[in-house]
This record gives sequence, structure tokens and C-alpha cells, in this order.
Amino acid sequence: MQMTAQRHKTRKVVLMTLLGVLVFIPKLILPTPLDKILIIAQVLVLSLASILIGRLGATYTAFIGGLLTTIIRPVFFPLTLLFAVVYGLLIDGSFLLLRVKSSSGIRHRRLVLSTIISTALVGISSYYFTVYTIKMLPRSLVMEFIIMVAGILGGAAGGWFATILLRKGLERYADT
Repeated sequence: MQMTAQRHKTRKVVLMTLLGVLVFIPKLILPTPLDKILIIAQVLVLSLASILIGRLGATYTAFIGGLLTTIIRPVFFPLTLLFAVVYGLLIDGSFLLLRVKSSSGIRHRRLVLSTIISTALVGISSYYFTVYTIKMLPRSLVMEFIIMVAGILGGAAGGWFATILLRKGLERYADT
């Protein structure tokens, strides 16, 4: 019995690590801020992490992806890691608050709504932090609008892709 529990934990760690690497790959390929174009991939991976790993799955996965990103972008070290973890917490928290997982399965519309909310919130909060707190960027209403629209569209698309994968069979692997 204990060996099975240990194996289960090991599989979770391996899955978190693999998903964290998937979060990192677009950041490796594209420079910032162009990597934000591929937010859909990050939304998809973090959504699946939250569903498949269970409690704090997206947070752990985002942490691993954030740690890997700090290796290639050490100048942004604390911010990259902070906002990665915040994003994971927002995904996990909104999935919990909106009860995405239920005894009857995954509520797909709630999953998409959760990813929209989480992506828009992390996008606008990281923008405001860099503009008002550390004054790294000038304020721009156009940029704020683009971030909100991109957050909503990216969150919706990533959540929608996650629901497709879950409907195609991944849902049975969810940690319940």
C-alpha cells in the first residue's frame, strides 16, 4: 500500500516537471514580450495541471516553469517567479471557487471562465506592477486594452483547448 502511495507521488512530481517544462518552452523560443503571444499554451498546460495533478497542480507547475525561465532571464528573477506562482494560484483558486471539478466530472464552461478570469487578472496585475510599482514601463491605455483583450481571448482559447483534450480522454486521469 505504501509503495503505491509513493509511486503516485512520484508520478505527480514527474507530471508537474514535464508540464513545467512545457510552460517554459515558449519562453525559451521567443523573447519577452513576444512569448506572451503563446499564453494559450501556458493556459492549456496550467489548466491540465490543475485538473490532472489536483490541489495546487497549476501552482507547482507554474513554479517549475518560472524557475526555468529565470535561468534564461535572470534580470527579471523575482518578478518572473512571483507572477508565475500568482498565475498558478489564480488558476487553482478559480478552479476551486468555481467548482470546475465535481463528482460528475469536469464542468467545461466553468473551466473556460476560470482561465479567462485568471489570465486577465495576472496580465493586468503584472502590467500595473511594472508600470506603477517599479516604473519599468510608461502607462499606456492602448497597452492596457491589448492586455485585457489578449488575456480574455488567450484565457478562453487555452481553456477551450483544455476542455477538448479532457473530453478526448484525459479526464479519466484527473486526480480525484
